[in-house]
Amino acid sequence: MSGRDLVGLFAEAGRGAYGESVSQLAHALQCGERARHDRADDELVVAALLHDVGHLLQSDAEQPTRHHGGEGAELVRPFVPPRVAWLIEHHVVAKRYLCTIDARYMHTLSPVSRRSYLAQGAKLAMDEQLALETRPWFADALRVRRWDDAAKVPGVRVAPLIAYAPLLERYFGAQSWPAGAGIDR
Repeated sequence: MSGRDLVGLFAEAGRGAYGESVSQLAHALQCGERARHDRADDELVVAALLHDVGHLLQSDAEQPTRHHGGEGAELVRPFVPPRVAWLIEHHVVAKRYLCTIDARYMHTLSPVSRRSYLAQGAKLAMDEQLALETRPWFADALRVRRWDDAAKVPGVRVAPLIAYAPLLERYFGAQSWPAGAGIDR
């Protein structure tokens, strides 16, 4: 992958499961669909669609200081506005934030997400919580997080990845749209 061909990355690795009841691609498409349904702007839709792109990079296990959000942000940062990369990076800490301020939120998470919550550092310290709350895109990070948590429903029909072609190509240039990869229907 050239670092820009996200469609190729999804075609190559997006069909794989990551412990959830849907594939990476299905999860991304559900999340993007939720953002569109909520009339999010284009940057927020792209962040929702690509929030877990770091999982496609076959990275190491989740840790508080190195996780798929940071790896995904690193991948897209050269091509997208700062807000998009920040949201991808911070959707992980947004989960920790929501669980910190509302203990019931953790019980809404899938078992896989609960395990990664613990591996990613669990509850935030008060200073971490306050630092996050003062960030300009904080509310957007919480939106991406909530879409993420709700976008794990098997069998949901959503628009295919090619429906996002104008957005992906605006930020990442021409993409490979391999026939038969299931991303074009």
